[in-house]
Amino acid sequence: MEGWEMNLQRPTRLWLFLTLAAIICWTCAVQAGWKRQEVNWRINGSRNIKAINYPSEKPVPMFTQKDTRKAAITRKKITSVEAAFCLESLAQGSTGQIVADVIDSPPIDGFIPWITVSVTDARSYEDLDIYAVPQDYVSGSYLTPNPKTDYAIGIFDTGASAHLISDDAATLTGIYDAGLVTSSVVELIGATGSALAWVSQPLGVFIGDLGAIDSNGLLTNTSGMIGETNLSIIVGDPVDSPDLPTAVGSPLAVYFAVSFRNDRQITVSYDGNDFTAPDISFYELSDPCIPTYVNKINLELRPTDGAVVQYFPCIEIFPGDCPDGDGSPQVPTTIWGFLPTQSLYFLPRVDLAEGKYSALYNNKFMFDTGAQVTVISETVAAGLHLNVAQPEFTAEIWGVTGDITIAPGFYIDSLEIPATGEWLSLTNVPIVVLDVDSPEGGILDGIIGMNLFVDLNFVFRGGGLMGQRYHPFIHFEPVCRLIGNIAPDSGECTVDFFDMAALADAWLATPVSPNWNPQADLAPPTPDDLINFLDFAVLTEHWGETAP
Repeated sequence: MEGWEMNLQRPTRLWLFLTLAAIICWTCAVQAGWKRQEVNWRINGSRNIKAINYPSEKPVPMFTQKDTRKAAITRKKITSVEAAFCLESLAQGSTGQIVADVIDSPPIDGFIPWITVSVTDARSYEDLDIYAVPQDYVSGSYLTPNPKTDYAIGIFDTGASAHLISDDAATLTGIYDAGLVTSSVVELIGATGSALAWVSQPLGVFIGDLGAIDSNGLLTNTSGMIGETNLSIIVGDPVDSPDLPTAVGSPLAVYFAVSFRNDRQITVSYDGNDFTAPDISFYELSDPCIPTYVNKINLELRPTDGAVVQYFPCIEIFPGDCPDGDGSPQVPTTIWGFLPTQSLYFLPRVDLAEGKYSALYNNKFMFDTGAQVTVISETVAAGLHLNVAQPEFTAEIWGVTGDITIAPGFYIDSLEIPATGEWLSLTNVPIVVLDVDSPEGGILDGIIGMNLFVDLNFVFRGGGLMGQRYHPFIHFEPVCRLIGNIAPDSGECTVDFFDMAALADAWLATPVSPNWNPQADLAPPTPDDLINFLDFAVLTEHWGETAP
């Protein structure tokens, strides 16, 4: 998985040392006069932010508030100097002008693309058939007699180079009971230690959105699920490793398109926890029903030699070399090329600015749906003249092995991503300074996280394999967060009769009503779980308002 170095030797655990180190870091993390806010945010497959520290005299940093946050979205013209090297963008407009959608003050944390995950026994039994096969429907037999309850909640993570399932999820979905765990291991190495995980036998993994779960927590609607068969995944060890996340990554993303509707949030309860995510839909790359938006950001699958999605088999040269059988997986399924690296998705250009300093034409920013925050490298931070000794906030980052890093954070003036149609431009942007290894070698310029996409509806389209006719890109449009605009499917960002009709359809509804519409629960200061005259009053107060 991205961010982890794989090693096939069993690690020596130093948990006592790591625990003491954690206590020391907690003690020194909060400077005098600073406040500490505990959080649980993902950076990438190997790191989570557990707390944000900030000066007490400063405003509380803006976190994502999905129900109440209203983004300030405007438009601006990009100057000819800024666009000088973006000929493709210039060609889009007859006037030769480039326009940007400007989002002011995105939150520090973005959404998590929660998905449902089911596992079957679907694999190939042909000798040395090591290639994963994409599927647009569930195939094979479930490993458990109760697939409606025995499924996992995971993350759709384009920054993960291999699929991973936690030890709890592996037990629940029947992987262990079915004997589908090999004796091959991968060592996931952090800054000060390592964690052990297993390599699975070939199997089938299928994913769907949270809408597949009914009100009783049962996985009843599998019609929209897609997946892969004959692939090997990383399985968490219930004894010798921390509980790793369940994440489905680039080996599946390369074959599909995924739509994220941030104007439609879905919340489900599962195993005593609430999960909220955008409305997510999955499509084959050739599907004509993939949503399209005017604005397009091209992506690159890099390293560019990625050609196949496969696991690496154990080859028995001497008797006993392969205890799980000749040809059994030794390294899990990833995107392989001629180089011994795994390919992930990159943006060809990201521009940043802070005061009179700028860092332009950065081409090593990874696009990562599994990252909630945006990261820049120390080199890029130096180009912006950010003083890491005097941060505006700090982030306590925990690695997969329990190691802790205190990383500086800043609000930079702007971050821009060139696009055909309208550029994506963000101002007053929170970033964390952290060096992350790149699959191409060296250090990433940074990671574009989902905090920059909470105010967008967008489609991520995979592709990019050598010989594959589909090229990867992102289509996007700003989400209309106008108060009272509760009928977004009307196609306009205006409070009008479409919204009045939507309110009438949900009249006197509560969350348990079949006609419940959370978008219509407008009553301030917070939603009150009832659609009535209070919500009607809010709608009339904003009647006729419009926004870009």
